[in-house]
Amino acid sequence: MSSPQNLKHDLPLVLAALDNPHRLRIIAALRGKNNYVSQLARDLNLSRPLLIMHLKKLEDAGLISSELEVSADGKAMRFYQLNAFEIRLTPDEIAKAAARLPKD
Repeated sequence: MSSPQNLKHDLPLVLAALDNPHRLRIIAALRGKNNYVSQLARDLNLSRPLLIMHLKKLEDAGLISSELEVSADGKAMRFYQLNAFEIRLTPDEIAKAAARLPKD
């Protein structure tokens, strides 16, 4: 894991990504080790399509990243890793994020 990145510029996206128990479990599963979709699905007892949907939300928020790798037998496998991040929530940070939201 690299040094923590500041995610406050995407605060609504990050908070939305973290607002799901499956995604919290995915982050916990990736903490300290990288993993492939198939193994993560087995470890978390999730279907691959459901897991992939959650992984995409976490990746879109910048919390995880992925790389496509080719195994020795020629099979393409997506490898996921946790990005180092730190989230600091203060009233000022929330106000800054709110100011960047689109007007309804």
